[in-house]
Amino acid sequence: MVTYIIRRLIGAVLMLVIVSMVTFSIFFVVPRIAGATAEDFASRYMGRSADAEMIAVTAEKLGFNDPIPVQYGRWISGVFVGSEFDTGAAIEECPAPCFGYSFIKRQPVWPDLVDRIPVTFSLALGASVIWLLSGVAIGVLSALRKGTIFDRAAMSIALAGVSLPIFFTGIVSLVVFSYGLGITAPGGSFTPFLENPAEWAYNLLLPWITLAFLNAASYARLTRAGMLETMSEDYIRTARAKGMQESRVVVRHGLRAALTPILTIFGLDLGLLLGGAVLTESTFSLKGIGDYAVQAIVTNDLPKIMGVTMVAALFVVLASLIVDLLYAVVDPRVRLG
Repeated sequence: MVTYIIRRLIGAVLMLVIVSMVTFSIFFVVPRIAGATAEDFASRYMGRSADAEMIAVTAEKLGFNDPIPVQYGRWISGVFVGSEFDTGAAIEECPAPCFGYSFIKRQPVWPDLVDRIPVTFSLALGASVIWLLSGVAIGVLSALRKGTIFDRAAMSIALAGVSLPIFFTGIVSLVVFSYGLGITAPGGSFTPFLENPAEWAYNLLLPWITLAFLNAASYARLTRAGMLETMSEDYIRTARAKGMQESRVVVRHGLRAALTPILTIFGLDLGLLLGGAVLTESTFSLKGIGDYAVQAIVTNDLPKIMGVTMVAALFVVLASLIVDLLYAVVDPRVRLG
């Protein structure tokens, strides 16, 4: 088990290195191949309001004329030891972890992300618990009652959940439950958990349910398919023939074997959601990482965009790592292999 964990940790570190190289290449190497100059990169740092002289000075001070490996080394080292940005007028400090410095807002990117991470974390964790529990439960019941009215109704609702986009269901939910019936909080409200847990849950209840409805549908369909395949295996019939309780057969032998693909998509979905639920946060006016990414794109703030990209990649890799470790718990064959 220790060897398995060490291998996965090494793989996660290598993946982060590869992601950092790909991210840097997308924003710096590919545009340079397409003909972008150092002044073009500087303009993306300074924003649209900067004049030509300021852009030229910034390009020189920030080292955009340096070789690509030097620029990558300077960028990645800033994450661990911090960076200094000489704009000509002043030297701007960006303490570690430095995921970039926004010259438009005149402040490092990381503190902004830290302020918004609790919103995205709250949205992701609450919604993921709802969609995982409800989706798996509905999928198991549908598999055990294959062909019944419950099975057909559940799969029909699941199909609707998969088909409807989040901005549609989110707006409809706001109109009906917030502005119509007044039983949920309107969009744009967030209270930190430690400040008031009850109000925290009340403000996020509608985004949780709306987002969970979209994802639970996929989990229900996948769980149903996995359970139907697993429950027809020989070892299931053997367990029943030995007189084992049906509930134990379903949970310990059937569901446990069907959880592997569920864990796979759950890790990816949770990682992507932690990286920024753009549509959900925009629909419910939540100031999380997704909203921060949208603002960065609108203002053409390159350091913000790169910072969000790296943080989102970090969450996805960490979620995948946790899923790999859970594989060994759920399925002993992974650990023994």
